[in-house]
Amino acid sequence: MALRVRRPSRCMSSFVALKLRSFSITQRLFSSIPPPPDDDALSTGLPSLQPSYDADLISKILLEHHNPFHAMESSLQLNGIALSSHLVHQTLLRLRNVSKIALCFFLWAKDQTHHTHDVFSYNLIIDILAKVRQFDVAWQFIIEMDQNSVKPTSATFRVLIRRLVSAGLTRQAVRAFDDMGCFVEKDADSDDFCYLLDTLSKYGYVKLASQIFNQRKFKFDANTKMYTILIYGWCKINRVGIAERLLGEMAERGIEANVVTYNVLLDGICRRASLHPEDRFERTIRNAEKLLDEMRQRGIEPDVTSYSIIIHVYSRAHKPELTLDKLRTMKDKGIWPTVAAYTSVVKCLCSCGRLEDAEGLVLDMVKDGVSPSAATYNCFFKEYRGRKDSDNALRLYRKMKEEEYSCLPDMHTYNILVGMFAKLNRMEIVQEIWDDMKASGAGPDLDSYTLLIHGLCNNRKWRQACHFFVEMIEKGYLPQKITFETLYRGLIQSDMLKTWRRLKKKLEEESTTFGSEFEHYHFMPYRR
Repeated sequence: MALRVRRPSRCMSSFVALKLRSFSITQRLFSSIPPPPDDDALSTGLPSLQPSYDADLISKILLEHHNPFHAMESSLQLNGIALSSHLVHQTLLRLRNVSKIALCFFLWAKDQTHHTHDVFSYNLIIDILAKVRQFDVAWQFIIEMDQNSVKPTSATFRVLIRRLVSAGLTRQAVRAFDDMGCFVEKDADSDDFCYLLDTLSKYGYVKLASQIFNQRKFKFDANTKMYTILIYGWCKINRVGIAERLLGEMAERGIEANVVTYNVLLDGICRRASLHPEDRFERTIRNAEKLLDEMRQRGIEPDVTSYSIIIHVYSRAHKPELTLDKLRTMKDKGIWPTVAAYTSVVKCLCSCGRLEDAEGLVLDMVKDGVSPSAATYNCFFKEYRGRKDSDNALRLYRKMKEEEYSCLPDMHTYNILVGMFAKLNRMEIVQEIWDDMKASGAGPDLDSYTLLIHGLCNNRKWRQACHFFVEMIEKGYLPQKITFETLYRGLIQSDMLKTWRRLKKKLEEESTTFGSEFEHYHFMPYRR
């Protein structure tokens, strides 16, 4: 069964809109009472995804009936909706993987008489646009906020900085940090500085982070958190020696290391060390035990994270018995394993082919009151993928979807399964997973489209591959070069030159067309 998604015509879209208006949308006002924001929402500035029937309905209307080349068609379909800030937040969160439709909705909502966007709505659309590298538009929205008396906050700039760094635009990210004072009422503080260092370090730019730290460590008083971030960054690029020197520098300056600092260094020693041949594994364990002894000498007891790191080393080295033994040791010491510790053991057992033992351990987790995560089940899916065991993979996937099951698939789960079943040419199963992924609001994302298109190309399903290639572009995803070349070679070799020309024309239209209503925004054209 081939995958097929039909695009409604303008007439059909208008008909759907009229039916919806006559059926229910104009009969009741959409409203949602926002729950109090959690700590994570406060720290990032981005609201979290919440259950909302109204947001589900609006996003479904837009996703199913929106024509990306006629953006204002969305306005017709949403006629009669009474907006609240919470409803806008939740709808944008559901449209976060389709930047163009999200932007259409945001601009339509901005023009409504009785609604004014708040700072959280702006933060969300800035994040959505920056994710697809439309940084000029993101900056225009920051300027617009300032002009409309919706003052940008440090969280607004944190969103922009994170996306700039993830795109490799580190100097622009530093300039954005420096420009923060021109827009935000308060100057950048120690927490903002830590966020900049942390973001640079997480994306592998610790050298730049260290340079900035050394230049500004007297303006922002250096503390344990800053040093811990830099230690993490150097460990991430496998420069543990520099991380250890930073730990010594902390002691010289009278800054006390805490259990988090030691765990970060312990993770650097263990996680990225080469464990083969056997003597390297033994050396890594000796270094880890030495650091644990140093912790105890300074009066810092290893915690559950410390033991989880050691378990992960055993798991990487494919030492199932040592992994299980360390898990028992944790329990004997009264340190209860977390889901991450259990998942490391499950991963080790699965990779060693001991699936029955892994299933038994999952049952033990549940008995101990620890709910398995999607990452736990992904260990099974990866093993099934390696074995090409589609039956057990499908059985476990459908079991996860059952109502009494406490764990839903995550984006990684969907991508593993889409890639697996596409490669096996089980397109009816791919269709089921694809529909579930869209219904859950998790995706599809760039990786999903890439896996699906490559799977279709491998099975010589060129027309379906072209369909999804165009769809991903229309949703604002920039195809990877290898995807473009794979599709190009396949079409040429299959003597489908006309199809290739139509696809190329569509791509060129998309690279220059975003919709006439967006003319006052400077969009960066897509580049192949």
